[in-house]
Amino acid sequence: MNTFAVNGGARLVGTATVTGAKNSALKLMAAALLAEGTSTISAVPEIADVAIMGEVLRRLGCDVELDHGQESGAGSARIGVPQRLGTETDYELVRRMRAAICVLGPLLARCGRATVPLPGGDNIGSRGLDLHIAGLHRLGADIRNEHGFLIATADALVGATVWLDFPSVGATENLLMAGVLAKGTTVIDNAAREPEIADLVSMLVAMGAKIDGAGTSTLEIVGVEGLQPVQHTTVPDRVVAGTLAYGAVMTGGDVLIRNGRTHHLDVPLGKLTDAGAEVTSIDGGFRIVMDRRPRAVDIVTLPYPGFPTDLQPMAVGLAAVSEGSSLITENVFEARFMFVNELVRLGAEVQVDGHHVVVRGHERLSSAPVEAHDIRAGAGLVLAGLVADGRTEVSGGHHIVRGYPDFAGQLRALGADVTLNTTPDA
Repeated sequence: MNTFAVNGGARLVGTATVTGAKNSALKLMAAALLAEGTSTISAVPEIADVAIMGEVLRRLGCDVELDHGQESGAGSARIGVPQRLGTETDYELVRRMRAAICVLGPLLARCGRATVPLPGGDNIGSRGLDLHIAGLHRLGADIRNEHGFLIATADALVGATVWLDFPSVGATENLLMAGVLAKGTTVIDNAAREPEIADLVSMLVAMGAKIDGAGTSTLEIVGVEGLQPVQHTTVPDRVVAGTLAYGAVMTGGDVLIRNGRTHHLDVPLGKLTDAGAEVTSIDGGFRIVMDRRPRAVDIVTLPYPGFPTDLQPMAVGLAAVSEGSSLITENVFEARFMFVNELVRLGAEVQVDGHHVVVRGHERLSSAPVEAHDIRAGAGLVLAGLVADGRTEVSGGHHIVRGYPDFAGQLRALGADVTLNTTPDA
């Protein structure tokens, strides 16, 4: 059992370094399955989800080494892929992490078969696999659901045009990794445009794939006969950078975020500027300075390049201590406001109306025991504890460590009083 203990009152001041993105590293590890031999992925965050994905790949027959790096919170993944892969993933692992569904496309492309349990992960709303299934079916795969498993087979994947009803990141990734070894040309229309997609494309192209359109809503993939293993560096984690930036503004701090890329955070950093913060780009990162109580701003989550849903809990936390009232609208995951009841326990004044919340700001919050139900809500509650009077304990910390490498240590380095306490399960 992991609990974050937060003593409020400190300003975040200092320098923090962002490592590779969780939402990219996991998919890059899956992409290694497409080529026999050893691929090495650097700047991999040292988080629980990476360890789980490493075990998923081991049970498919890969030799996986996860090394701690010199830089705190970052390491590398060395993945040796055999000629003959297993095709069935383990239920106990996949149910803990939704991202494991991304092995479906590579296994279909390499082996013509994949058996993958319906995935688990964060409880933030329905995230069906219909787009994955429909898209792979267009490429010639037969997919059926039996006893909680997706069983996919294909004698040969054949390129096709796939229109996604929603720019799903996961569906785009699975179709990319299936299409690189399909016969002919695959076109993904209304594809996700996140930087993590561009990072996956970069690795696939280095492996020998032919892909055009990275960063746009149309991806064109010309299938090739085979790919080669590579060395690749993971793109920096924009969500961790954004979390630290919002924490700096909430606490009236001054934080230099190294390895943060402002062009990946145009909208969320723009909202911080509107709230009164000074955001300055520097070589290799950016600086956030806040010397007053933030002004209320309205925020609407949208697929990239819009405001990221993963930063919505931090936006609600910011609104809770801002001057005035804010309207936050969630357009991506319908259950993402589940954490609001926990924030109310900290004294926030929040009213929920469907996929909107109205937040009336108070100068400070009050400490209380709260519980994290997903990665991002947990990080948001820790930040809320920084602006609460007294000691706040955030249980469910195992969610947070799935996505944030040494989150407590990183906040302590910025002057916060935060510890992660671990006790054995009863």
